[in-house]
Amino acid sequence: MPIADRMTRRVADFAVIKNMFEEGRQLKQKFGADNVYDFSLGNPDVPPPDAFRKALRELTQSDTLSFGYAPVAGHLPVREALAQRLTGEHGVPVRPDLIVMTVGAAGALNDIFRALVNPGDEILTPAPYFLGYDNYAFLVDADLITVATDQHFHLDLAAIAKAITWKTRVVLINSPNNPTGAVYSAEEINGLGQVLETASTRFKKRIYLVSDEPYRRITFGAAVPPVLAAYSHTIVVNSFSKELSLAGERLGYFAVHPGAEDAEAIVAAASVVNSMHVVNAPSLFQQAVARVIGAAVDVSIYRRRCDLICEIMTAAGYEFNRPEGAFYLFPKSPIPDDARFTEILRGERILVSPGRAFGAPGYFRISYAVPDRTIAGSREGFQRAIDQVRSSIKRPAAAR
Repeated sequence: MPIADRMTRRVADFAVIKNMFEEGRQLKQKFGADNVYDFSLGNPDVPPPDAFRKALRELTQSDTLSFGYAPVAGHLPVREALAQRLTGEHGVPVRPDLIVMTVGAAGALNDIFRALVNPGDEILTPAPYFLGYDNYAFLVDADLITVATDQHFHLDLAAIAKAITWKTRVVLINSPNNPTGAVYSAEEINGLGQVLETASTRFKKRIYLVSDEPYRRITFGAAVPPVLAAYSHTIVVNSFSKELSLAGERLGYFAVHPGAEDAEAIVAAASVVNSMHVVNAPSLFQQAVARVIGAAVDVSIYRRRCDLICEIMTAAGYEFNRPEGAFYLFPKSPIPDDARFTEILRGERILVSPGRAFGAPGYFRISYAVPDRTIAGSREGFQRAIDQVRSSIKRPAAAR
C-alpha cells in the first residue's frame, strides 16, 4: 500500500470534490463560462474594501514593512487591535496575549484541536456543519459527533445536552452558519453556555466551546450575539477571508476567553502547534490588516444576491429557510437523493454541493458568492430541474 491506510477514504472523498471542479471546468470550456452557473464554492468575489487596498499600498512603500519571521503568536499591533475589537463585540476584556494569528480559520481550528483534544475524544457539532470539520477531527484522531438542529437549522439545546458524553472535549459551533446561513440567537447562545456548564460539572471535566465565526460581519439584519459573554470557557475563531475578501491570503486568528481554565496553557500549546505547522501566519497581511481592523466588504452586495436567489427559488417552488447571514442558501432537495438531484442540476449546467457533504442528506448548498449574472442566468435551469423531478414523480401515478 503506497499510502497510509487511514488516508485511503480521505483521498477518495477529496476526489469527489476534485472531480466536481474538473467537471465544472469542462462544462465552462464546452459551453462558455457565462453559460455555466457555478454555485459550488464559497469563494468570496466581492472586492476588498478600499481602506484595505490603500493600507496595503502605503505599507508596501513604507520603511516599517517587515519581511522577516513574525512572532509565532503574531505581530503585537494586530493582536492589540483585535483585542480592542473583540472586547467591544463581546463585552469581555480580551487580552492580546490570548490571541494567536493563524493561517486562516482552518489553521486556528487545527491549532486549537491539537492543543485540547486527545485521541479518542469527541468533538460535538450541530448539523448541518462545514464539511472541513470532519477532516479537522480526523487529524487529531477524534470522533466528530453531530447533533440535529431544529427545522430552521437553529440549535436544539435539549439534543445537545443529551449528546454530550464523558468523551466530549469540545462543542464546535459556526454562526453565521455554513451551509445554512442561520445565525444563532442570544437566547440560544446563553442557553448553550448553561448546558456546557452543567455538563462540565456532571462529567467532572471542562468542556470547551469553540465558536467559528468567519461570517460574523456578513448578516442581513440578524445580530450575532457575544459568545464570550455567554460562557467563560470559550475560544473564538475568525478570519479575514470573508469580511475583507482575503480568502487566498490565509489570515485568521483565535482568541481565548481570559476566564477560561488554563487559558495561558491553551495559547502556549496552540502556539507550539502553529510553529510546527507554519512557523507564523502571513506577516505582510498581518501588518496590513492591523491598519484596518473594523473595515469590511460591502455586505449590501451579498444581501442583493440573497434576495435574487431566494426570489428565483421561491418562484420555482423550492423549499428553504431564508438565510440570516453568510452567503449560502440551503434548499431542500425535491427528491430524497440529494446527490442525484445535483446531477440533474448539472444537466442544466448548474453546479451546487450535495447536502450530505455537510451532514444533511436531502438538501443542497448554493453559494451566492458569485456575480449577479450567474444567479440571474440560472433561473430557467432551476425551474427545469424541479419540473423534471415533478414529471417523473407524476408519471408512475398516472400509469396506475
